[in-house]
Amino acid sequence: MGKHSATGWWVPLTKRWILALLIMLSISTAIAFFIRAALDPCDRHLEVSDEKRVQSQSLPRIATKSSPLSFMKSKLVLLVSHELSLSGGPLLLMELAFLLRGVGTKVNWITIQKPSEEDEVIYSLEHKMWDRGVQVISAKGQETINTALKADLIVLNTAVAGKWLDAVLKEDVPRVLPNVLWWIHEMRGHYFKLDYVKHLPLVAGAMIDSHVTAEYWKNRTRERLRIKMPDTYVVHLGNSKELMEVAEDNVAKRVLREHVRESLGVRNEDLLFAIINSVSRGKGQDLFLRSFYESLELIKEKKLEVPSVHAVIIGSDMNAQTKFESELRNYVMQKKIQNRVHFVNKTLTVAPYLAAIDVLVQNSQAWGECFGRITIEAMAFQLPVLGTAAGGTTEIVVNGTTGLLHPVGKEGITRLAKNIVKVATHVERRLTMGKRGYERVKEIFQEHHMAERIAVVLKEVLKKSKSHLY
Repeated sequence: MGKHSATGWWVPLTKRWILALLIMLSISTAIAFFIRAALDPCDRHLEVSDEKRVQSQSLPRIATKSSPLSFMKSKLVLLVSHELSLSGGPLLLMELAFLLRGVGTKVNWITIQKPSEEDEVIYSLEHKMWDRGVQVISAKGQETINTALKADLIVLNTAVAGKWLDAVLKEDVPRVLPNVLWWIHEMRGHYFKLDYVKHLPLVAGAMIDSHVTAEYWKNRTRERLRIKMPDTYVVHLGNSKELMEVAEDNVAKRVLREHVRESLGVRNEDLLFAIINSVSRGKGQDLFLRSFYESLELIKEKKLEVPSVHAVIIGSDMNAQTKFESELRNYVMQKKIQNRVHFVNKTLTVAPYLAAIDVLVQNSQAWGECFGRITIEAMAFQLPVLGTAAGGTTEIVVNGTTGLLHPVGKEGITRLAKNIVKVATHVERRLTMGKRGYERVKEIFQEHHMAERIAVVLKEVLKKSKSHLY
């Protein structure tokens, strides 16, 4: 399990593959990589002068061609995030901030929960927002209250953000509710607390990432909390232009593949099955490792001729190993598969890994992922997806066409093991699934598709807000 920390390999490799990218990639693709690298907390040795140069190369703030969000020009939007981290919710809200800034919207950002000590990730992300024209303000105080009262639109990000309304706005809460769009990503039962969502029925609308999640919220709020959901809009996400540029650049992918595989100590012909999520029980890394071990036993038992098969767990925290991650590592030691399993530190820059692996495993348990952005990112790289038949994954992966689905829980272990063997032994089918996944992304999961879907929602919310004034 050695040499598997992104911190360990990322810095020395950066100079090598970025130099290659500068020579071989288009200028826009190279800039996109620099921008994403600037946000990577694992790249701890980035020079200040380099960071400033990166920021000066940011994409234009005002879009040069027509955008479906152009009607938001000059409007004031307040984005409320429960935290600022490398997790999906905050990063999605940042993407919305940049889309709105691209059409000239005035965007203010507040983060409700911040650690008392300085945090490197928060520092990097806030400076990225400042660089793109997003005003980062305090989560409380008169300035924040004034901004909320003046805003044309307030976006609450995640259910937890609901507590901010009463804590900060207090008696002014009823005045802002008609301007609130609540963007919900959660699929866990402990978020269904009245303290969080008691104002939900009175906001202008709720935006949710998948139909499965929207139905889940509708039923749970009615049955558990005895409240009614507001008008609810399902908005499937889309891949950024920067990621699509890299995914479609064969030279860039080859360079990244070679260097990442070299860092992991695997050969070009080896088969890599990767799970890319924060390491936690809900993401199913433990069940994936059990499936992976079972697949190795099946290959040995049936004497199948396949390349060397490896599992990659991307999303570790080398500085603070949890009890769960220790369990994962102990399992690997117990089964003596250290040479087949690689742990990689969590990172924002997933593109190098997507270029290096052969199959993505999306193994989220219980209700699954609300959507699962990494799934469509993998499909952009023409990777088949082995996913749980739960949550938003079922709205992304076409079973048997762009990937294979398996049940959640222990009953899915053997099915996933068989699916691993299936895609390992059928090269043409694996490649065909990857190509069809890419075609599906091009058809419905790109940034402009997401912008179009969000634009429809924002128009409806603004219309309701305006009608409330009369």
